[in-house]
Amino acid sequence: MTLSDEFKDMLFPHDEMRPIQEELIKSINHAVTHQQNLIAHAPTGLGKTAAALAPSIQEAIKKGLTVFFLTSRHTQHKLAMETVHAIKNKYGLKFSAVDIIGKKWLCLQSGVIKLTPRDFSDYCQKIREDGLCEYYDNMKEKGEVSKRAKELAKRLRDEEKTDTESITRAANEAKLCPYELALLLAKDASVIIGDYYYIFHPSIRENLLKRTGKEIGKIILIIDEGHNLPDRLKDLASHRVNTYVLKRAIEEAKKHKKKDIMELLEMLENNIISLSEGVERETYVGKHALINNIKESFDYDDLMKEMTLLADLIREEQKQSFLGSVASFLEAWDGEDKGFTRILSRITTQKGEEALSVQYRCLDPSLITRDIIKQAYATVLMSGTLSPTSMYKEVLGFDTAEETTYKSPFPQSNKLNIIIPKTSTKYETRNEAQYKDIAGITAKVINKIPGNSAVFFPSYQLRDAVNNYFSKLSNKTVFVERPKMIKQEKLDFLESFKGYKNVGAVLMGVIGGNFGEGIDLPGDNLKGVVIVGLPLQRPDLETEALIKYYDEKFKKGWDYGYLLPAFNKALQSAGRCIRTENDRGIVVFIDERYAWNNYFRCFPPDWNIKITLLYEKLIDDFFKRPQ
Repeated sequence: MTLSDEFKDMLFPHDEMRPIQEELIKSINHAVTHQQNLIAHAPTGLGKTAAALAPSIQEAIKKGLTVFFLTSRHTQHKLAMETVHAIKNKYGLKFSAVDIIGKKWLCLQSGVIKLTPRDFSDYCQKIREDGLCEYYDNMKEKGEVSKRAKELAKRLRDEEKTDTESITRAANEAKLCPYELALLLAKDASVIIGDYYYIFHPSIRENLLKRTGKEIGKIILIIDEGHNLPDRLKDLASHRVNTYVLKRAIEEAKKHKKKDIMELLEMLENNIISLSEGVERETYVGKHALINNIKESFDYDDLMKEMTLLADLIREEQKQSFLGSVASFLEAWDGEDKGFTRILSRITTQKGEEALSVQYRCLDPSLITRDIIKQAYATVLMSGTLSPTSMYKEVLGFDTAEETTYKSPFPQSNKLNIIIPKTSTKYETRNEAQYKDIAGITAKVINKIPGNSAVFFPSYQLRDAVNNYFSKLSNKTVFVERPKMIKQEKLDFLESFKGYKNVGAVLMGVIGGNFGEGIDLPGDNLKGVVIVGLPLQRPDLETEALIKYYDEKFKKGWDYGYLLPAFNKALQSAGRCIRTENDRGIVVFIDERYAWNNYFRCFPPDWNIKITLLYEKLIDDFFKRPQ
């Protein structure tokens, strides 16, 4: 569809608009020009990035604002930068844009990638304050930005090489800090592309705004893949410690002959052990039950300060401090009760050791988002999985927002959605006979699909139990995803998998795992996706607390705290199939519960789903039908 006169001056980067994309652009344009908020459920293929950036950049240039494009995916950073360059080139504009990923991933110091975010933050601050980071020191000259840094920033801006890779490469060559260089570039930027934390992490936001001279009231927020935001922010505001970390912290205190700190930590460890007596899996813990006797026995505040200072010294030597982790936890533990829960649980550490864990867990992301959304010039929250939009509006604390839901722009005839109302992955029904049943149905589906397929399960444990039978029934080569694969392993895995597109292979993965979101396998690379079961985890105390909290707040505890977040994870995995308008493929849901009204209502309204046990014939007919 060619551009209508209405959009000639919209800074749209392409010559043609995709179907339905025009409606999305109109909604976003109305939101940003009227200083309002928009929540858009917009399926894959609508061109959300261009639709959001075009009117937002236009308004930003006109009113002297800054567009913050926030996304958790590095691939989306690249797409957003490409869209910005396309706009600049098409319209001959000279505004600047910068791409900033997480500070740890920009750091040139060796060994920092393995640090936790909090350890890295403390380590970075300490070596900067002590003049031990040459990259940071080279950014400064008599308290001002150094000539070297200014010249490099100007060159990168002039050459329009302000993406993360270009900034990091140039900074490394010049022995400058990539993060500091990115902030220098961000001062004059009309568009800043970054992670959610750059706006929603209090201290990171404060530093960014102060250093770049930006104001929240003059920022247009575009939040991409917005379905991820609630969980990301709950994680951000949560803190935990375990007895393994405590033991290591005690060793650090002992090594530095800090008897009072060592005794305080030992009392904390004993308190945790005492509270765990008779606890099989987990239990709620009161704020005061954990630390009241410690506060009565020690000069608590002074020892906390001393512990933090000692942690800083230890980080100079080894980058990471267990004392620092404990200090951060104790500081957080004294926080608010409302919107949080405190839980003690028995865990197994990464090293396979049994330990006790205590966590101060955030239940309410709106505690972080509400004020930011209220202050921002305009906010656009968008994703292909924001259904129902009303849940995200309430959970994230939007006072007012336009809610829009768009249909997929792809031809409905290119996609077949099936529910097979047989078997279940409920915990009480799990047994070897059930695993064998699931494997049999899954194999029949997979063997009917020409080319590559993917099967996603609620957990690795269930996947492996079913795969014991499935691998013997499948006519295709089986690729089994491993937990916690690093970036290069994932890329190599996908490349090998794609190589089977002509003969057919099957990827056995996990919903929410390495390949359940954020990957594109367009065209002939993926012809079918099978979702086995509902990813409803056995309700734990956190889920119980979440359901209770949202029941009290919205009268929707079961939906908001349990069902809908899990269901949307299944839909995310289903979305790996059909990534472009020319793709053809099928999505199959195997679990009788998908056909029940309470679950069936969670599917997006435009999905044409067939509930049938005659799935083999349907699949045959679909792929035999001429394109």
